[in-house]
Amino acid sequence: MTDQPSPSFETAFASLQQIITQLENTELPLEEALKLYEEGKRLSDLCSQLLENAQLRVEALSSTTATTDSEPG
Repeated sequence: MTDQPSPSFETAFASLQQIITQLENTELPLEEALKLYEEGKRLSDLCSQLLENAQLRVEALSSTTATTDSEPG
């Protein structure tokens, strides 16, 4: 396994869209289609993880803001 940094959400999502287009619009040999599917699954999982992390950050920030706003001043 390599120690390459993970792509940004936007980069991963764009790559995933390209893979989907290739799988939908071209007739590929089975082995190539499977490789694309595996890469698409990896990118899909990465995008899900990045979105979940972003949601947790937003919730944490919202919680901090709500706590700060509710404290007497």
